[in-house]
Amino acid sequence: MNRYLLPLGIFIVLVVFLGIGLGLNPREVPSPLINKPAPVFELAQLHQADKVFATKDMLGKVWLLNVWASWCVSCREEHPVLLDLARSNVVPVYGLNYKDQRDAALAWLKQFGDPYALSVMDGGGRVGMDYGVYGVPETFVIDKAGVIRYKQIGPVTPKALSEKILPLVRKLQSS
Repeated sequence: MNRYLLPLGIFIVLVVFLGIGLGLNPREVPSPLINKPAPVFELAQLHQADKVFATKDMLGKVWLLNVWASWCVSCREEHPVLLDLARSNVVPVYGLNYKDQRDAALAWLKQFGDPYALSVMDGGGRVGMDYGVYGVPETFVIDKAGVIRYKQIGPVTPKALSEKILPLVRKLQSS
């Protein structure tokens, strides 16, 4: 009888850990970059390839960095939310076009609308990797000092915008 207690105990512990793991929300994976300086980059602009945009240009401003691609199905889901946000002028939204072709990205924005104050090209995905992007879309809230304060994994929804992102943006803008 005693020889069955150890395997039974191990089995019960494994079942408990499996149950806990299955109950977690994969969209709430904490980013190791939260409350750390945003990775610095300088990339060519999507619309004007001869001009660059750098993170240093945004120091002193609260802004969103939205990682998107023309091939991303979920990006279409969040796009109307971003268009509404851009029209509200609450916070500037900058786009990081991730592992995409310039022509495809420009055509996509022409077809669906352009919510971005400006988009940059990350064709090789290097900057996305620096930001810890493992799937698009992802959106970062960056404060006046250039520190990442929030990361939205997956599409920005109206609920995420109203309950998490905009309250944080307003708080950061007032400080």
